[in-house]
Amino acid sequence: MGAQLRVYRQKIKSAQTTKKITRAMELISASRIQKAQQRVAASGPYSRAVTRAVSAVATYSNVDHILTTEPEKVTRAAVVLFTSDRGLAGAFSTNIVRESGELVARLTAEGKQVVYYVVGRKAAAYFAFRRRAAEKIWTGGTDRPEFATAQEIGRTLVEKFVQPEEEGGVNEIHIVYNRFVSVVTQVPEVVRLLPLEVVEGDEKPAPDEALPLYEFEPEAADVLDALLPVYIESRIFNAMLQSAASEHAARQRAMKSASDNADKLITDYTRLANNARQSEITQQISEIVGGADALSSAK
Repeated sequence: MGAQLRVYRQKIKSAQTTKKITRAMELISASRIQKAQQRVAASGPYSRAVTRAVSAVATYSNVDHILTTEPEKVTRAAVVLFTSDRGLAGAFSTNIVRESGELVARLTAEGKQVVYYVVGRKAAAYFAFRRRAAEKIWTGGTDRPEFATAQEIGRTLVEKFVQPEEEGGVNEIHIVYNRFVSVVTQVPEVVRLLPLEVVEGDEKPAPDEALPLYEFEPEAADVLDALLPVYIESRIFNAMLQSAASEHAARQRAMKSASDNADKLITDYTRLANNARQSEITQQISEIVGGADALSSAK
C-alpha cells in the first residue's frame, strides 16, 4: 500500500507541474492574441486600398498584363503553406497540411505539376520526414510576422511567376493559411494569388454612388508593374498576420484543454491516493487489533 501511495503522489506532483506550464502558456497566448488581432485589423485598410487600386487599373484599362491575364494552358502551379514554428497548438498546422493535400490532389487531377513553398518549421519538418522537396523554406517569426519576410516571399513568387515555364516558372500561385475568425474559430483558407482574379467592377454601382475617375501616368501597364508587387506583398503579409493570430488562439485553446485535463488527473489521482491511504490505515488498525487480541489470548 505504501508503494502505491507514493506512486499516486508522484503522479499528482507531475500533473501539478504540467498544469503550471500549460497554464502559463495559455496566459501568454491570451496576452498575444489581442496584439495579433490589432495587427490584422491595422493591415486591413491598406490591403483593401491596394486591392481597389489594382482592380481599378485592371478593370478600367484594356491592358493585357502577365499578372492579370489567364494563361491559355496551366501546367505548373505553386502552393505556399503557412504553418507555425512551434507546436502545442492543437491541429493548427495539421489542418493546413491536410487542406494543401486536398488542393494538390485537385491540381494534379487537372494535369498540373505542383511545386511547394513552405513557411514555418512544422511544414518544413513534415516535408523533410516524407522526403518531399520544397523550392524554398522560410522559418522563424511565424508568431510575430515581419513585413520584410512578406516582401521576400512576394519577390520570390513574382519572379517565379514571370519566369518562363521551360526555365522552371509557374502559371498559378496558391496560398494556404488559417484565417482568423474568432478566438474559438480559425478556418483553413485557399486563395489563388496569381493570376489575379479581378472582381471589382463587375457589379453595377448604386444610383447615388459616384464612380472614381482614374488617370494612368505614364501608362496603365507601368502602373500595374508598380502596383502588383505591392499587392502581392500586402496579401501575403495579411495572410501571415491572420495565421499568427490563429496560431495564438489555437495554442490558447489547446493549453486550456491541457490544463483542464491536468485538473481532472489531479482530482482522480487524489481520490485514488486517499483510498490507498485509507486502506493502509485500515490495515494497520487491523494488525494492531489482531496483535492485541493475540497478546490477550496468550495471558
